[in-house]
Amino acid sequence: MRDGAAIAGLGMTELGRVYGRSPRRLAADAVRAAVADAGLGLGELDGLLVSHGLGGSPGIEVADTLGLRDLRLLTQMNSFGATAGAMLSYAAMSVLSGAATTVACVFADAPLKPKQSAGSAYHRDAAEWYGFGGMTAALGLRSVNAFYALAAQRHMARYGTTSEQLGAIAVSTRDWASRNPLAQMRDPITLQDHQDSRWVAEPLHLLDCCLVSNGAIAVVVTSADRAADLARPPVHLWGWGQGHPGHRKERGSAFGLTTGAATSGPIAMKMAGITPADVTQAQLYDCYTYTVLVSLEDYGFCGKGEGGAFAASGALGPDGALPTNTGGGQLSGYYMWGMTPVSEAVIQARGDGGDRQAPSDMILVSGNGGILDHHATLVLSPHRKGA
Repeated sequence: MRDGAAIAGLGMTELGRVYGRSPRRLAADAVRAAVADAGLGLGELDGLLVSHGLGGSPGIEVADTLGLRDLRLLTQMNSFGATAGAMLSYAAMSVLSGAATTVACVFADAPLKPKQSAGSAYHRDAAEWYGFGGMTAALGLRSVNAFYALAAQRHMARYGTTSEQLGAIAVSTRDWASRNPLAQMRDPITLQDHQDSRWVAEPLHLLDCCLVSNGAIAVVVTSADRAADLARPPVHLWGWGQGHPGHRKERGSAFGLTTGAATSGPIAMKMAGITPADVTQAQLYDCYTYTVLVSLEDYGFCGKGEGGAFAASGALGPDGALPTNTGGGQLSGYYMWGMTPVSEAVIQARGDGGDRQAPSDMILVSGNGGILDHHATLVLSPHRKGA
């Protein structure tokens, strides 16, 4: 960690209901944009890490599309929403070890099709459920929504968390989104709007659930020394960590009560030399409002079981003590797996947030994957560590 690693470039394609490009093409476009943002040429990349979503292309195909040859680092990864944080940590370690000098990390997917509802974008046919997985499907647990609803119900039963407290997260997130021209849903909402929105899987209302988007986001990671001389202000990687709890969905497990943030958060913050009290804003993975709530607890921003009250206090909004998901997150902004919180953290650390700019001295970024199976945490700052 002596010299440090930094994010030097950020590239984003159009996001949302954009059609006509495959995930491979979208990934290549985002990488080109990130390299140009850093003031580099494609030929200066010697590493490429690809998160292929659920319908993307292997890393070698993205590299071929970009015309990249003789890379020193190339792989595709999938820990679902935790992949972006993991990719950036591996990119940083590669740069610090000398295994590579300039690494692009990219997520791309295109699950939305013309004339297709967003709800069917990640639908699994009944024929895909087999073995023991077919037993849970027979009981009605046939979607990610249903499993997260089960987790939220568990938290509610144990700690008294309410739907209105989840709604407070949806309202504050939309407040931030109203200030982000890239957000898909910008009209303000009230708590009553949240309560009146239809059930998706009780206790999750429609406004508790993230959007579905097509598009790609990429970042370029290099050494802090090199990043200091490039085109855009560097965003320094102070710490990172992972947690993979693998909770079984059975009596006696902690499923729904804790996440991998309880493991990855302390690792990342210890590496960065900070505590939760030092964090000036958070970009938390919000596939559901519930995910934000339980992550707040596991990171130590409030006590276990106190996430609902913390969110309802207004702490996460523009005037709150912990500005959270300042771009609208995935609930209102755009759904790019873990690259959504990463990209907003870069924008904020550079001071490019405009009307939504929040204090950015120390930014905690989270990624959650699977059904609370994977977690990745990053600590980012506009300041070089030790400077």
